[in-house]
Amino acid sequence: MENNRYVLRYLSHFEEDLNKTVDYIAFKLHNKTAALEFVESVEIAISDRLNTPLSFEPYPSKRKRKHPYYRIYVKNYSIFYVVIDNVMEVRRLIYSKRNLKQQMD
Repeated sequence: MENNRYVLRYLSHFEEDLNKTVDYIAFKLHNKTAALEFVESVEIAISDRLNTPLSFEPYPSKRKRKHPYYRIYVKNYSIFYVVIDNVMEVRRLIYSKRNLKQQMD
């Protein structure tokens, strides 16, 4: 079991992905309540994972990476993060129906 304290960091790509997703749900689908609930679900999932970010299987990638990606599932979306020393760096939010291999490899 991990006893480290991890610091959370968000990359701008993740923030852009989240903003686009929330805007789509709130304005295109006209469901502001669902958009707010989605943000809350994302925040909870990331916060829960922050306690033990390395306790999960790395996301398989064809590309050799210095820091492996890990995935969190939230509704129909995947959140990708890496762990660098004591930092859990959240990098992307991608709709799960997209070709993830193309996006991540």
